[in-house]
Amino acid sequence: MTPPPEGVNVEYDVPVPVRDGTILRVNVYRPPGNRASPVIMSAHPYGKHYRPKPTRRGYRAFPNLRILPQSQPISFSAWTGWEAPDPGYWVPRGYAVVNADLRGWGTSEGTGTLLGADEGEDYHDLIEWVAAQPWSTGRVGLNGVSYLALSQWAAAATRPPHLAAICPWEGFTDFYRDLARPGGVRENGMMIVWTKGTARNRPDSSVDLRQQQIARPLYDDWWAERDREIEKIDVPALVCASFSDHGLHTRGSFEGFRRIASRQKWLYTHRAPKWSAFYGDDALAEQSRFFDHFLKGEENGQDALPPVRLEVREDADTVTSVRREQHWPPDGTTWQRWHLQRDGGFSEQPGSSPATSSFRTRRGSLVHRHRFQTDTEIIGPMRLRLAVEVEGGGDVNVFAGVRKLHGGRPVAFESAYGFRGSLVTSGMRKASHHILDADGRPRDDVAEPLQPGQIVQLEIELLPSATLFKAGEDLELEIQGRWFHARNPFTGQFPAYYEKSPRGTCTVHLGAGHDTYLEVPVQAE
Repeated sequence: MTPPPEGVNVEYDVPVPVRDGTILRVNVYRPPGNRASPVIMSAHPYGKHYRPKPTRRGYRAFPNLRILPQSQPISFSAWTGWEAPDPGYWVPRGYAVVNADLRGWGTSEGTGTLLGADEGEDYHDLIEWVAAQPWSTGRVGLNGVSYLALSQWAAAATRPPHLAAICPWEGFTDFYRDLARPGGVRENGMMIVWTKGTARNRPDSSVDLRQQQIARPLYDDWWAERDREIEKIDVPALVCASFSDHGLHTRGSFEGFRRIASRQKWLYTHRAPKWSAFYGDDALAEQSRFFDHFLKGEENGQDALPPVRLEVREDADTVTSVRREQHWPPDGTTWQRWHLQRDGGFSEQPGSSPATSSFRTRRGSLVHRHRFQTDTEIIGPMRLRLAVEVEGGGDVNVFAGVRKLHGGRPVAFESAYGFRGSLVTSGMRKASHHILDADGRPRDDVAEPLQPGQIVQLEIELLPSATLFKAGEDLELEIQGRWFHARNPFTGQFPAYYEKSPRGTCTVHLGAGHDTYLEVPVQAE
C-alpha cells in the first residue's frame, strides 16, 4: 500500500442530485490546477470510503485480501477504494477519478437494492453530472472490478450521452446462471457471504438476495429484472474475462463481450489472481492505451489492435503464450467430440453396444482420462452431454470437473476467491433441468424430476479455459453428485460451495442409443 500522491485536488462526499431528487455522494480526485480532465469513474455498494487504513507502519491492506489472498504481488495507493481504479495511478496521468456510492450505500441517500433496476438510471445521472463540471472535459470512462463492472453494464445500457468508454473487469451478466443457480444448482457459499456482508454496510437494503435465491429455484421475472440489457450497449468497451474466476464472473464476462452491440470492443483474458491482475503492469498498460485513445483522443494504435488478448497457461504460474487473436474462441479451433467409454477412456466414435456406469451421489464418482500424444492447447468452453438415470426417480445435481494430470498427479491452477485448486474447468446441472429450448439450450424456467427408469439427456456447460497439455499428460474428466472442494476456509475453496445431491445412485448410459460425449475445443497447430 503506497502513500497517495502529493498535489492532488481532493473533494470528499460531493453531493450529486439524480432525477428523482435523491442525493448521491462522490469522492473526486483531480490533477493539480484548474485544467479540465477526462474522467475515470466507478460506482458501487461497498462504500467509497472503504480504503486502506493508515497505521504507524504505513497502510493496512483490506481485510478482504487476508481472507481471499493473492498469490502474486499487488500494489495500489491508499486512496484506492475496494475493487476501484487507483487515483494514485490515474491522476498523475492526467485523469480525474470519481468514486461514487450507489443509492442507499455509503453516504448516499435512499434505500440500497443490490442489482436494482434504478442503478443504471442513477449511474447515468452521475455520468452526466460529472461531464458538466468545469474540471471535466465531458468525456467519461467507467472502470472497476466485480460489482464495479456490474454497475457499468447497467449504466452503459442506458446510453448516457457523455459516456465515452467502459472497462468492465470481470462482471457477471446473468445473476441466475453465472452465480446464484448455475445449471439450476443452488450456490450455498458466496451468496451467503456476499448478502450478509453488504447487509452489514446498510441493513435497510430492501431485498435479501439469499432469501430470494432459496425461494426462487426457477428462472423467472424476478431474476430477469436483475440482469442488464447489455445488447443495448454500443460504447467502446475493454472487457476482462478471466479463466480464474469460475463460478463467479467468468461465464458472464465472456457473454458480455459476445452480446454487447459495441463495434469497438476488446477482450482481455488471464488466469492470474483477480486483483493482482487488475492492478498489475500489463493490465494497467492495456487500460491506459484504451482510455488514452477514447478519452484523450490519442492515436496510439488502439483501433488496429486485434480484439482478443489471449493468455495460455500450463499451470498456475507458467504462462506459455500471450498473443492477440481476432476472435473468441480463436480461429482454427476444432470442436472434437470425445465419447465416454465404459473402461474410463474416450473414443472418437460412440460405442456400438449399450453400457452403463453408476456412482453414489454423495460419495462416488466416474473418471475418464485422455492422454495427449502431442503438445495440445485446449482453448474455449467445453460441453458435456450425458444420458442419466436416477435410481427410483427424483433428482440429482451432476457436477463435472476437468483436471490436468502430470505424471498421474493433478496440476494446480488459479481459481476463484484466491484458491489454487486442481480443476482446469467445471460445470454443473440439476437433472430436473434437462428440458431444452428450440435452439437446443437448457431451460431453467421449468423443472421435471425424473420418473423411475426415465433416462434424460443433460447438457452441461463447462466454463472457458486456455490450457496447454504437453505430450504424455492427461486430461481427466470426473463426474459426481457433489462439489469438488470443501467450504472450509483452510482446506477448501471458501466461500464457494453448492448444494449436494439427494442420497441415491445416478447411472450414466453410454454407447448405442445414448450419445454421451465431452466436446473439447482443440486449437490447431
